[in-house]
Amino acid sequence: MTELDAAGIAEPLLRAAYTECRRINAHHGRTFFLATRLLPARARPAAHALYGFARMADELVDNPEPGTDPAVALDKVAGLVDEVYDGREPADPVLSALADTVRRYGIRRELIDAFLYSMRMDLTVTEYATYADLAEYIHGSAGVIGLQMLPVLGTVVPLAAAESSAAALGEAFQLTNFLRDIGEDLDRGRLYLPTEELAAFGVDRAVLCRARQNGPDPRVRAALAVAVSRTRAVYRRAEAGISLLRPESRACVQTSLTLYEGILDEIEAMDYEVLNRRATVSKGRRIGIALTTWARHQLFRAR
Repeated sequence: MTELDAAGIAEPLLRAAYTECRRINAHHGRTFFLATRLLPARARPAAHALYGFARMADELVDNPEPGTDPAVALDKVAGLVDEVYDGREPADPVLSALADTVRRYGIRRELIDAFLYSMRMDLTVTEYATYADLAEYIHGSAGVIGLQMLPVLGTVVPLAAAESSAAALGEAFQLTNFLRDIGEDLDRGRLYLPTEELAAFGVDRAVLCRARQNGPDPRVRAALAVAVSRTRAVYRRAEAGISLLRPESRACVQTSLTLYEGILDEIEAMDYEVLNRRATVSKGRRIGIALTTWARHQLFRAR
């Protein structure tokens, strides 16, 4: 594949490992996968590897194989991460690609550990009272993904100067997921919207479950509208950091941001009826945004 050649990945087993991560990304991460097409070819395999690892761990928790214990599965993944940072070669293809990416880009161990810690939180924590209580989970489940991607994207400033906005982008994506997937999360017994924030509108888990079963509730609409506004503010913090990235990476991140924030547009267009409907950005709009953003950034670079 051209992108593997561009990245200098020649060893057959390693190429197969990266190809598997690319398949996972293409299958599960339609928005992110589309955005990665706007990255320089040499950077795409690393983006696929980081996505592949995150998706693998997330699936162990959200969709475990029948008869398996997610906690045990996460222990096994943590053991494979030990191999990655000990310089060994894990047999698992996703971890093998991750190991190569870690070496190439210097991905810090604490970013991987924080992610796995948040995955473990999903096994025992079913709700959060405030956004402050939720902060640790959001950082580990999403903020660190932005930080992992930062060395791959590259910056025109010291890396540390771009970390706040990179983490904010992951946070914005996760907050959007909480809104889009609120019904599915309730089915899993989880509630990510802080209960004290909901209570201000007369909403609790029981009200949400009734709305999922019976239809819209004006109290839920009001609570979700405020959550959408809060999330848009996080997107603005993230967007401020795009100019800190290498020029060739900006179209990818701008596209990701615009497409994911577009889910909020869809939620508003649905009048916040997301408890039993899924807000999605159409394929045509996704492609249109990607092409427009790419063209705009190409023109900017030419100037």
